[in-house]
Amino acid sequence: MKPGFKTCWGAVALMLGLAGAAQSQTSPKVNLQVVGNLGITTQYKELEAPFWTKDIPAATGGSITASIKPWNEMGLKGPEVFKLLSQGVFDVGTTQLGFVAGDAAINDATDLAGVSPTIQTFWQVTQAFRPALEKYYDQQFKVKVMGMFSFQAQVLFCRAEIKSLADLKGRKVRTSGASQADFIGYFGGSGVNMAFGEVQQALQNGVIDCAITGTLGGYKAKWYDGAKYLYALPINWGAGMSAINHNSWRKLDANQQKTLVSEYARLEKAVFDQNVRENDIGLACNTGGTCPEGPPANMVLVTPAAGDTELRRQALVNQVLPRWASRCGTDCVKTWNDTVGKIVNLTAKTN
Repeated sequence: MKPGFKTCWGAVALMLGLAGAAQSQTSPKVNLQVVGNLGITTQYKELEAPFWTKDIPAATGGSITASIKPWNEMGLKGPEVFKLLSQGVFDVGTTQLGFVAGDAAINDATDLAGVSPTIQTFWQVTQAFRPALEKYYDQQFKVKVMGMFSFQAQVLFCRAEIKSLADLKGRKVRTSGASQADFIGYFGGSGVNMAFGEVQQALQNGVIDCAITGTLGGYKAKWYDGAKYLYALPINWGAGMSAINHNSWRKLDANQQKTLVSEYARLEKAVFDQNVRENDIGLACNTGGTCPEGPPANMVLVTPAAGDTELRRQALVNQVLPRWASRCGTDCVKTWNDTVGKIVNLTAKTN
């Protein structure tokens, strides 16, 4: 690097440090109680937890500090997080939108099963519909949406051999969110609502035949102890969201609020970038490949059958989208058509 660039970056670092120091002198001291996402994930360990324990204190000159625990270490199952957040039980909370899609269909809008073939499309869809989710949570939960997140591709972990989506007929599949259940149902399977922490044992004991989660998330949860086949067709992307209680937000001054918004934007991008990298890592870790996360498992990697990409689209168009539209209602569907629909070239109808 040229000396001029070193000088430039040194000046920038100095300015940021001075800005943080100035903020710490003028801003109120605030300690936020944060409920983070699933604690076994690299997303929580490598990004979300350090974001609150290191990045935010540094960016605010110590005026904002935080105590964070993942929801699974607090005796929660995930769906309760936003309700408790709205009640002011804690200041900030993160969880999966699929967990609460049964309460309000708008939560499924960005991550309908089959709508985003790639994580790049999912990013576009998420940003397009984000204002609608922000408005909904502002009005209904009295919380401010701060970050929209993803996981790796949500794929099928199955006990018995699976060669194509048609093989789901008659199988009991743990799903997360109504649209995943509709997707499985299209092929003659049955969606099963089950807490994440219960899935490994259910697979081992044959209570369920398959389960859907992220490629690396399933490895971290040791689903390979019960599942022997990994079907690598992305169904969706595990949409997540982080929000702050309105009262907690109002305790921050303008500088702190501005910093938190900009830092969340950085975190959001880091999460998506991480999942681009980790998708293939998850596949490798589960199926005997090179695994930087631990000893590789011995699942069989199943390449999607010819024609299954089209079958995924058919399930979306013929069942997932119509059923979601009927649950979400006219105004919700119009917003979706004006945003997401234009990206994926689809029109949802309520009848």
